[in-house]
Parts: sequence; structure tokens; C-alpha cells
Amino acid sequence: VSQAAAVEALNGTQAFIQERSKAFKERRDFVVNSLNRIKGISCLKPNGAFYVFPSCKKLLGKKTKLKTDSEFVEKLLEKANVAVVQGSAFGLEGYFRISYATSMEKLKVAMDRIKSFCESLS
Repeated sequence: VSQAAAVEALNGTQAFIQERSKAFKERRDFVVNSLNRIKGISCLKPNGAFYVFPSCKKLLGKKTKLKTDSEFVEKLLEKANVAVVQGSAFGLEGYFRISYATSMEKLKVAMDRIKSFCESLS
């Protein structure tokens, strides 16, 4: 069964690829641009993958009482109901990982919640 599926995947229509690629680029650009408009967050645009690794380093310290990216993501989930993964789980302390492999509607809600949460820290 898996061999037949692989043959069909290679020989079948590839028309959906351009459409899906465009949708993911739009989502990626939306998330990166939204995150970069949040004071204290900075995010580079990845060339691949379905997630970004924004920095939250400027939001950590005495002023916010959040010392680590783990504390940041815990509070983001608790206060804003947005689930992300701390960057330290990937060796990137001071960052967090957020996937954009979901609908644009959900991403808009998440970006609004992240923005509100970050603004509440100051």
C-alpha cells in the first residue's frame, strides 16, 4: 500500500503544490510581520519549515519578572491561551517557536493575543 501511494505521489498531479506553497508563504509573512510589530519581540523570516523562532529576550528581566523563555511561554499559555514552545528546548534560549501550519483566522487571533500579552508585561 505504501509503495502504491508513493508512486501516485510522484506521478500524480502536482497542481496543489503551488497553491499550498503560496498559502504557507502568506501565513509565514503575516506571522513574521505581526511579531516584528510587537515591542520586545523580533523575528527573522525563515526560508523553510512551518514555524518561526522569534526572540523574546527584550521581554525577559527585572522589568517583567520573567527570567527565561520557559517562563515566558508558560505565562503566554496561562494568560493569553496561546501555546508555543520555549526555544531552550531546541538550544535557543531567549526564543520561542510558533507554528504557522494552521488557518489564517487562528493565526490572527494568536497574534492579537501575543501582542496583548506582551503589552501587559510593561
